[in-house]
Amino acid sequence: MDKRRFSKEANIQYTYPSAEQLVNNTDDLLNFINHHQNKQQPRLKELREYYEGNNTKILRGKRRREEHLADHRAANAFAEYVSGFIQGYMVGIPIKTEYSDDEETNDLIRDINRTNDADEHNSNLVLDQSIYGRAYELLYRNQNDETRFTVSDVLQTFVIYDTTVEQNPIAGVRYFVNQFKNNEQTVFLYTEKAIHQYVVDESGKLREENIDSHAFEGVPIIEYSNNRFRLGDFERVLDLIDLYDESQSDTANYMTDFNDAMLKIIGDLDIDVEQAQKMKEHNVLMLQTRMNSDGKTGQAQADYIYKKYDVQGTEAYKDRVKNDIHMFTHTPNMDDEHFASNQSGEALKYKLFGLEQKRATKERLFKKSLRDRYRLIHNMMKMAAEGEFDVNKIKITFTPNLPKSLKDEIEAFVKLGGELSEQTVLSLLSTLVENPQEEMERKEQESQKRREQSDRRVLFDLNRNRNRQIAENEVTGDE
Repeated sequence: MDKRRFSKEANIQYTYPSAEQLVNNTDDLLNFINHHQNKQQPRLKELREYYEGNNTKILRGKRRREEHLADHRAANAFAEYVSGFIQGYMVGIPIKTEYSDDEETNDLIRDINRTNDADEHNSNLVLDQSIYGRAYELLYRNQNDETRFTVSDVLQTFVIYDTTVEQNPIAGVRYFVNQFKNNEQTVFLYTEKAIHQYVVDESGKLREENIDSHAFEGVPIIEYSNNRFRLGDFERVLDLIDLYDESQSDTANYMTDFNDAMLKIIGDLDIDVEQAQKMKEHNVLMLQTRMNSDGKTGQAQADYIYKKYDVQGTEAYKDRVKNDIHMFTHTPNMDDEHFASNQSGEALKYKLFGLEQKRATKERLFKKSLRDRYRLIHNMMKMAAEGEFDVNKIKITFTPNLPKSLKDEIEAFVKLGGELSEQTVLSLLSTLVENPQEEMERKEQESQKRREQSDRRVLFDLNRNRNRQIAENEVTGDE
């Protein structure tokens, strides 16, 4: 029996001969959408649930057969930790895009990034990549005639590629349901030349509502793949997360069941059930035995019935599962006492060696899609006579967000004879100086004020000495 979590078709890439054939055959387009909804959305939704902490396996179904026993459901946020750590590691320090050949073009690209909040946008793309194994970006021209880009929801977006070995994108699809308009489903098909808008009519067919041309000269929906197989960063360890959830839940259930353990009483007692229940509720149990046939007082014994808990074995099991999750996702275990003992950035790199290999793959794929973004922007700018640039000359730099020993770096720099400008020195005081340039200007103003005060003091002393000399000359009769 196949017990895989997701369908074999849950992560396939869509291919089609050409965009022209797809536009002329809307039934095939509708089949793509239905397949995405029925086969691919369930996987994407479950990955989102795990990231949000709604771990589906532990939260669904019945785990305890006995109604009177505790049934705690501990959903641990491993998925959020893995994706959040990788997101911060990759783009905690924003991606740099530089065009060194021409400062004017460099300023132009910088303005485009600022207009679109590119740092935040790139961070969201990296997060979607980590969760779903893919992310989508939509480029468009807004009402102010500006080129903009935004993140498109993975659950409602996909790209179709051609059937050649190059797998060039021929179309992008974005669809959504309007809940305030009788759940009408709207579909947007983006090709190299135009944007086709459809609605699903009452018969279940696509009806074209509008068509607009664009000047991107390419499909304005770009896919960012997390790896070759488009797998999320925690997707491979979902079963291990389930095991850890179950073990934590079982531990919590044991502790609760221990507090509500059954009371066992042995002996011939002069007490009824109602009295014993009241005593138990007040955490007091007074047992009085009856006289037996020989006139002797009987014996009574009371204790609780509960399962024995192997603390050492259970905790070792949970630690093993937790360590496996970190090992297979290449993320550090912050509970590891040896991890925190390494203070230098170089030592941390060895701890993150596995993640470094994964980062290199993610970075290459991300750069490839980034160049597609700027290539489409260049095409639009060229058509709008807003400027031109060579996309291949854009330098894209990722900086891993690692803790560093600033003291060691500065000492090494000084030993090599290096000198820092005053603005750079001030920029290192991030907790004291928010804006180094403003601080330098204030410092210059204070220096100027001190110079003026000093000049006034010197002038005052000169005038005073001159007046004193004049007075002395008048007394002596000297000129």
